[in-house]
Amino acid sequence: MAQINPHINFNGNAEEAFTFYKSVFGGEFAKIIRFKEFSSPEFPVSEQEENKIMHIALPIGKNVLMANDVPEIMGRTNENENRSKISISAESKEEAEKLFNGLSVGGQIEMPLEESPWGTYFAMFRDKYGIEWMVDFDPNNTVQI
Repeated sequence: MAQINPHINFNGNAEEAFTFYKSVFGGEFAKIIRFKEFSSPEFPVSEQEENKIMHIALPIGKNVLMANDVPEIMGRTNENENRSKISISAESKEEAEKLFNGLSVGGQIEMPLEESPWGTYFAMFRDKYGIEWMVDFDPNNTVQI
């Protein structure tokens, strides 16, 4: 079956954000590529952007969270957009609490982690980098969605 791997755009702080995500989820980066690695006469990279992230990947379970910094010549990413959220299906109530408590530090909580009307342990929030997350644990579902 196909996997869905979220990809996030940042305005120059992808490495900082992913170091934070790594501290919450654990693991090691699968890949870090900086813009300077692809600098050429056809694709010149300014000195101020050469160390920014062209691609970073953090494996989480069977999936991969990926990101990049958007070059300034392409404009800024709207950090207040709310068209999408990254949804995490936790394997236990304890894991849901760990992820919520880690990722929500310094962010804005929309719905605190608690029993939901639909029978799951659920939270919704925006982290300190503006990324929107949902954490869910369903004790009655052995298939994680």
